[in-house]
Amino acid sequence: MKLKSSLLLGLISISGFVQSQNFTTIFENSNGLETATYAQTIQYYTELARVYPQISMQTIGETDSGKPLHLITLNPDEIFDFSEIRKTKRVLMVNNGIHPGESDGIDATMMLYRDIAQGKIAMPKNTVLAAIPIYNIGGSLNRNTGTRANQNGPKAYGFRGNARNYDLNRDFVKNDTKNAKTFAKIYHLVQPDVFIDNHVSNGADYQYTLTHLFTQHNKLGGELGTYINQTMRPELERKLSEKDWDITPYVNVFNSTPEKGFSQFMDYPRYSTGYTTMFNTLGMMVETHMLKPYKARVEGTYELMKSMIEITEERGEAIAILRKDAWKRYKEKGNYPIAWELDKTKNSILNFKGFEGEFLESKITGQQRLKYDSNQPFTKEVNYQNYFKPTKHVDIPKAYIIPQGWHEVIALLQLNNIKMEQLDADETLEIESYQIESFETRKSAYEGHYLHYNTNVNAETETLKFRKGDYRVSTSQPGLRYLLETLEPEAPDSFFNWNFFDTILQQKEGFSPYVFEDEAQTLLDNNAKLKTEFETKKANDTKFNGNWYAQLNWIFVRSNHYEKAHMQYPVYRIN
Repeated sequence: MKLKSSLLLGLISISGFVQSQNFTTIFENSNGLETATYAQTIQYYTELARVYPQISMQTIGETDSGKPLHLITLNPDEIFDFSEIRKTKRVLMVNNGIHPGESDGIDATMMLYRDIAQGKIAMPKNTVLAAIPIYNIGGSLNRNTGTRANQNGPKAYGFRGNARNYDLNRDFVKNDTKNAKTFAKIYHLVQPDVFIDNHVSNGADYQYTLTHLFTQHNKLGGELGTYINQTMRPELERKLSEKDWDITPYVNVFNSTPEKGFSQFMDYPRYSTGYTTMFNTLGMMVETHMLKPYKARVEGTYELMKSMIEITEERGEAIAILRKDAWKRYKEKGNYPIAWELDKTKNSILNFKGFEGEFLESKITGQQRLKYDSNQPFTKEVNYQNYFKPTKHVDIPKAYIIPQGWHEVIALLQLNNIKMEQLDADETLEIESYQIESFETRKSAYEGHYLHYNTNVNAETETLKFRKGDYRVSTSQPGLRYLLETLEPEAPDSFFNWNFFDTILQQKEGFSPYVFEDEAQTLLDNNAKLKTEFETKKANDTKFNGNWYAQLNWIFVRSNHYEKAHMQYPVYRIN
């Protein structure tokens, strides 16, 4: 009983402290030098939701840290059922602490929610806010003072890797972590119209505190892509300029100076805004500049989110119309771009505010090193390459067929609201199948994988028998883009490239050369075409001609002994 009383008094004491401070944050109390810990952040929102009925706090799912994710929702109508919210309002979702050392958004969002609840900022009437206060909980708990070598504050912060040392901003498609699986649950619960992921940048030095990284407009595509590039982005820049906050596109350079020009970042589906693009959400990352004081970075993030709320309020109806059934545009067109490259024939001009930089001899290495001079600011016209063009398209099938044994892939599709049905009986279907023709693989580990790239396939039409319980997945659904980006093996972030199907790359049956030698001779003697191809290859390929095993294997893979499963992509298309 004494223990319970002590605990109750402790809770009352904490609650009283928060209220007496009028919900002043750790950031504010430290004069902009410190960021809240995970425990302080969750306690803050717990009390905020208790005092203000317009704010709801939910725990959802698991993370690799063993702690759940939280969703903080602000709605003046005090309705927190998103299926009801979406009938009349737009949703702006904020993600914080994906890299907990980049904590600017954590503190800015705490103040933003408080100021709206207390009337310091007008309560949005047509926009509901939904925020994940700290996404990478494991990294947040791994607090230190040194791992952000390039960053100017705060005093202590979390670590980039999560509880299993994954970079969560590479995990949105492959879903190796519990964090990413829970994010998908939250995202599809909320189904945001606009999405903001708060970060801090590395890279060049320049005058700006704020940079933006909107989802690449060509890849977002169509009217949505035009809108984000020609309306939303300029409107955000204008609003911030009126508040004396300069902002520029994310400065995508490494060990070079920005005035030489730079390109827009291509946010593939592995990244947060690339993931949200697959569901036609208007997404952006905030990238504050690492060398600016922490106080200014947090305040800038606060003003940017406030401006984006204003845009969503003012233009919410237009955004809703553009997003409604946007996936159908691709279905009607009949094909979909799955690979992109920079379009060097187009560019934009930025009036860029930078610092003069030069290369000097390093006293350490004796080689050239880059040094900026903040006493020499400039404004120069800089070429900004923000146009990409597709390099590969696929025709959109009517459906995919996925054999039930590939349960990990099926589970990820279901997690992402993909509708599918199981065959209720064995069925023979005419399908298009892919044989993996070629691919390359990274030589070093990348986020728990050896990622494939430059994948190419051969397609052929055939008739196959599928079993009762196999899955038919129609492409006539809002998750169309997700299906194409993950199931088409040539797409950069396909499940194939992320190693989900690597078992097909290894033969399970082989041959003993001394046994197969005689049969190989018989095969050549009885097949003139095969023998001619064989002799031609030997004549034209010196390496092949000198490798007796390669020659036998060449004949083996053209015999009826060769297993059909080898290099056969096990997801099939119904056209």
